[in-house]
Amino acid sequence: MRRYGIMPDKNNQRKITIYDIAKEAGVSPSTVSRVLTKNANVRPEKKERIEALIKKYNFKPNVLAKGLSDTRSKLIGILTADIRNPFYAAVCVACESAAIAGGYRILLCNSFGEKEREMELLDTLTHQQVDAIIQIGGRVDDVITDFDYAKKAKQIAASTPIVTNGKIDSVPCYRVTIDAYAAATLLLEHLLSLKREKIALVGGRLDVISTYEKYVTYRNILKQHGIAFKKEYVVEGRYDHDAGYDGIKKLLALKERPNAIVAINDFSAAGVVRGITEAGLRIPEDIAVVSYDNTYITDLLVPKLTSIDYDYQTFGKKLVDTAIAASLKKSVPTLQTVTPHLVVRGSSNGKK
Repeated sequence: MRRYGIMPDKNNQRKITIYDIAKEAGVSPSTVSRVLTKNANVRPEKKERIEALIKKYNFKPNVLAKGLSDTRSKLIGILTADIRNPFYAAVCVACESAAIAGGYRILLCNSFGEKEREMELLDTLTHQQVDAIIQIGGRVDDVITDFDYAKKAKQIAASTPIVTNGKIDSVPCYRVTIDAYAAATLLLEHLLSLKREKIALVGGRLDVISTYEKYVTYRNILKQHGIAFKKEYVVEGRYDHDAGYDGIKKLLALKERPNAIVAINDFSAAGVVRGITEAGLRIPEDIAVVSYDNTYITDLLVPKLTSIDYDYQTFGKKLVDTAIAASLKKSVPTLQTVTPHLVVRGSSNGKK
């Protein structure tokens, strides 16, 4: 990574750094670096502000550092919604393994789904001079991209590649997504093959793109099999244990309860299993339970949980390889898809 020399401020003798220049100019240190190295990829108005400050402080790059050609930090930023969610944890661990194998390090941040925090963290990662940013969850999950967030992401993407498992409309980023249609189809066809036609969905919000795609697939497959859609069989919620528990309570109170539950993830499925067990019902004899993500939770439940697997090692490697290739300005697909597969366990087929 190129480091620049520091020159004293003539007024107070304090040493001025590239970070001081960046802060006063209202830009990232990497932008200042591009001006110093005469990189053309800097907007004229920013370039003028930076050059004025360089002249003001008589700031000059270190001669030795100036001769270095590798400006990479070998650092990849990961911005995730909430690492406590087993899905995000599994993806991030896979990303870190792939990064280490490639000679890179990971800088992990959690946004907790808060837009303003996500926008601040994009700036933070850029100021840390990461070579690329991988965003998993948060605003990239929105069915309708937030305008302010897209504006910020577009600004960041102009200098730092962004790779995401979702989408940011109108922003030039790289996407590595899970085939939600294939995932939902696998689960529903599995349940239908077991003669389960009263299928309910539990957890998740329809303003989240992957959840919405699974919901649409659910309706389409029911229609293909001549099964009437029942609005009361769709219980939206969060993506945690309580969402599953609260959801199954509502479904069990129906006059005609479902005989199969598709939980939005393993986390919520744990709540579903708890609610069914407390009601004195059997899994899968009375109600089959299946879910998405195939995390460690699947082996902790009784019976073990049928779930959709995303091959996390391949998923993480694709995210990291794309981030590295993009940072090196290599040709890389703007859209790649991860193919899921079904892991059948006792919660649907009755076997331990």
